[in-house]
Amino acid sequence: MDKQEEIAALAILIHDLRKHKKMTLRDLAERIGRSVGFLSQVERGLSWPTVADLTAISEALDVPTTYFYSLPKPKALPWVTRPEERRTLYFANGITDILASPKMSAAFSMLESLLEPGASSGERQMSDRSQQGGYVLEGELTLWVGADEECATLRVGDAFQVPSYAQCRYANQSDKPTRVLWVYT
Repeated sequence: MDKQEEIAALAILIHDLRKHKKMTLRDLAERIGRSVGFLSQVERGLSWPTVADLTAISEALDVPTTYFYSLPKPKALPWVTRPEERRTLYFANGITDILASPKMSAAFSMLESLLEPGASSGERQMSDRSQQGGYVLEGELTLWVGADEECATLRVGDAFQVPSYAQCRYANQSDKPTRVLWVYT
């Protein structure tokens, strides 16, 4: 799928899951702290959520964030993914996530995150039910963790691990692209 098809697929997933959970746009908007208009635009593929928005949506709809990566693409081998077989999510604020894992039903999932210079997960901290860790492949990643927003800037070869439900946010504050391999339980 190309970028527009991926954005449209995410919009449909959010809309259909919200309807399945018998939740109105207003209910979901209130739960995630965003406007009905913004959420309506996301569900129509006109606006992109930030990483923090999608995490809040997943929590409000009681699914793991990785649910939104679940559109299958045909694979030659079920335990291998090739670049052309991977699901991609495009977020507001300059972040692209590519699902590297062949399966979503395993004990962990791997994502490759591409952060443009100045990209961020959003202004608000987010909390995910998954434990997560990462390894910086290229560039720099600034990570804020906990209520006091303890901060660290990670460079190539640095790794981190964040417990389930920890408050965090992240950004690429450099003038070069950043690539991070994320692992989620």
